[in-house]
Amino acid sequence: MGAVRGVLLDESLLCAEDNDGNTHFLPGAEALLRRLQYSKLHTGISYGEGASSQKVAFLARVATAYSFDSIVLNASCIDDTFNRMLVAWSGIGETCVYVTSKKDEGLFLRLKQCWKIIVKSGEDVARENTGVLFINKLEELPITLCRFSKMAVRDTSVVTVGYVMKPSREEDFSKRGAFPMYPTQNGLMFVPLTFDLPLASQIQKVDVILHKATDEIVSVDPGSFLDFSKGISFSKGMQELERYIEDRPDCCVIDPLNSIYPLLDRLRIHHILLGLEDLNTKSGCRIRAPHFLKVDYFHEQNLAERLLEAQLYFPNIVKPQVACGVADAHSMAIVFRTEDFKDLRVPLPAIVQVQEGSRDHVIVDVNYLPSFKEIPDNVVIPAFWDAIKSSYELRKDKYE
Repeated sequence: MGAVRGVLLDESLLCAEDNDGNTHFLPGAEALLRRLQYSKLHTGISYGEGASSQKVAFLARVATAYSFDSIVLNASCIDDTFNRMLVAWSGIGETCVYVTSKKDEGLFLRLKQCWKIIVKSGEDVARENTGVLFINKLEELPITLCRFSKMAVRDTSVVTVGYVMKPSREEDFSKRGAFPMYPTQNGLMFVPLTFDLPLASQIQKVDVILHKATDEIVSVDPGSFLDFSKGISFSKGMQELERYIEDRPDCCVIDPLNSIYPLLDRLRIHHILLGLEDLNTKSGCRIRAPHFLKVDYFHEQNLAERLLEAQLYFPNIVKPQVACGVADAHSMAIVFRTEDFKDLRVPLPAIVQVQEGSRDHVIVDVNYLPSFKEIPDNVVIPAFWDAIKSSYELRKDKYE
């Protein structure tokens, strides 16, 4: 069998009815559906003939909302239904998976020759029997699917990328097709890592860790500009990931945390950007950092003179020195006169920059893992994949 191409979810995984007959999602179901929606996997929701009309209507709405197939499993022709789905969903040598929380040994016996079977069960079940794989939580399903694919294709060039970021950012990337669970053209599969499960066991099943560590910042010590690594408090889950990475120097991380710390400080960013001058040639357009000045106090008596010395001509843009991780990191202002500085509410210390009319290419900011929303998906997503693959190969060569 080849990589997983289709996933059929039994309704018992997703929803239940209360005493009044109302249908509701089970824990973890909605997050799973969102991830499968943009996974590049054919996905369907199945239910039996005995399902109540309320549940059937609920499942139909869910299937429509997520663009999934809705499958009725009639006992009299259930084998034929599964065979037709296998043909419709998978290509030559590809795999389809049936996921349920119901134990039907007879059905499993008939399906296991052509389908992979996963059963969600809270019981301590012998996992080597009947060719059925058991999981305890829905959160385990994405990494299990990618593990199936990795084992099935038997291609060492296929790389599994485990990613960690806040749900809203994950959804933005996923909607653009950035995180498929089916191998990309350059051999990447993406799977979410969750802090709700033991982290070590998840990381052992991936080749690369992609994270947006700044999403997991709890607090930043304003007095830690000289060493942000000692002034940042991460979430408990991110701390666990950080310890795991530190203990395993051969672990491929995009990007190492030490490479990210400078990007939390806008003053350090500007000093790094000063190195752009080394890239300029006489024949090309000039690429440079903006003129800038650090300000600790907006009521400085000699502020106007300092602005002139730094070649800062109005209008100016004023930004907090802390670039992210705190609520007001993006509280900025545009200033048109020296007098306007006195009433600013931009957090201090601040960085003053936007010299107009120079006709230079000025890089005013650097962001870790930006969205690139202004670039078409068909350009940015393949480039994003290539960058990850190149980073992995360089890291792999280093430790071989």
